[in-house]
Amino acid sequence: MDKFTTLTGIAAPMPLVNIDTDMIIPKQFLKTIKRSGLGKNLFDEMRFDGEGNEIADFVLNRPAYRNAQILVAGDNFGCGSSREHAPWALLDFGIRCVISTSFADIFYNNCFKNGILPIVLPQAEIDKLMDDAQRGANAVISVDLESQTITGPDGGCISFEIDPFRKHCLLNGLDDIGLTLEKVSAIDTFEKGAAQSRPWV
Repeated sequence: MDKFTTLTGIAAPMPLVNIDTDMIIPKQFLKTIKRSGLGKNLFDEMRFDGEGNEIADFVLNRPAYRNAQILVAGDNFGCGSSREHAPWALLDFGIRCVISTSFADIFYNNCFKNGILPIVLPQAEIDKLMDDAQRGANAVISVDLESQTITGPDGGCISFEIDPFRKHCLLNGLDDIGLTLEKVSAIDTFEKGAAQSRPWV
């Protein structure tokens, strides 16, 4: 998993509330177990019409936001089914940070396991960032995980809270497998001891 330390990129405004995982990646794209290739189907039913043509007024189809790396979203982002394909699709598109007033629990946890930083802020702070994000190509926001700050295009700074363990994992690029591999020496020692004490196993 890639480390998340600082991110400076264009923020796209998505003020809709209750953006669920089926909106993020519709069910017909869940046939794969690969984490790559899903970005082209991110928000498929909002990005494309029935013939596969882009819907011009959808935010990620606008020229200014095609390379957005940050989403500023409405309340309850990632609700619905627990599909891990949702953070996979966001990440494959290039989104590394989602900022909202609240997230569905399973989606929130899945973000950390895939190198995406979900940030929870009060509505007043979301309103400021949403206003910043409306600036199109000038909507450049910097997220510093170490200092737990978000800096807007005018230099205004917002602080955010994050669980220390999850922060450690993101800063060091540790998913569940990476965390296990940190203990490989202790695991090897245990297995050798177990083999000697219980050779019949």
